[in-house]
Amino acid sequence: MSSPPLVLGDRHGAVLRLTLNRASARNALSLELMEALKTELATAAQLPDLHVIVLAADGPTFSSGHDLKEMAAKRSDGDKGRAAYARIFQSCSELMMAIVHHPLPVIAEVQGIATAAGCQLVASCDLAVASSAARFATPGVNIGLFCSTPMVALSRNLSRKHAMAMLLTADMVSAEEALGLGLVNKVLPPELLTTETMALAERIAAKPRATVRTGKEAFYRQLELPLSEAYAYASQVMTKNMLATEAEEGICAFLEKRPPNWPA
Repeated sequence: MSSPPLVLGDRHGAVLRLTLNRASARNALSLELMEALKTELATAAQLPDLHVIVLAADGPTFSSGHDLKEMAAKRSDGDKGRAAYARIFQSCSELMMAIVHHPLPVIAEVQGIATAAGCQLVASCDLAVASSAARFATPGVNIGLFCSTPMVALSRNLSRKHAMAMLLTADMVSAEEALGLGLVNKVLPPELLTTETMALAERIAAKPRATVRTGKEAFYRQLELPLSEAYAYASQVMTKNMLATEAEEGICAFLEKRPPNWPA
């Protein structure tokens, strides 16, 4: 018998739900799971009628982070696992960058605990909606493995001191605390999580696709630039955007007081 897919894909009009399907292993990010998710994201990027991706998980845990059993088994390799660990962490970095650089907005739907690289996965998404039952932590320091790669995403979402507090103490952060820290956008009762996340995705999906793509790319690029360079870059983006069909239609519709008729 073949194993069930590690990532489930489910289309809802212009929204694609990708669900981590490794609940028995607390959705640990094994190398195989990360590669499967990268493949799904790459495929989704090529679909012209897709506008938004929701990243969810099956079971009570969103993701417990890297698969420590998989990693521990590599210590018996001739190089004590060095090559395997490098490949695992490289794949993880590629996955997170695939989300950030994806042309479509990616929304994390967090129903349970997200720790270590699982927390990194949430932080890497463009938006995150959490159940009130969700909790977050970067507990690597507790086992002698500092959460250095999760730190990259975490430090780009939280203030430095809040990020360092999570990394150094390994304390669990509640969904409400995560909202205050800026790790998630909204906290909902568990029974409303999927409905409200999909409603958010559908609102975004109704926006002009090319405009959203332009905006997402520009958002992340300007963050890494000095202020004057960021404004110069953003001005170039807006100039190009003004010449696009979507902007022409949207502005005409606004001035004519009618709903826009977005191009397909």
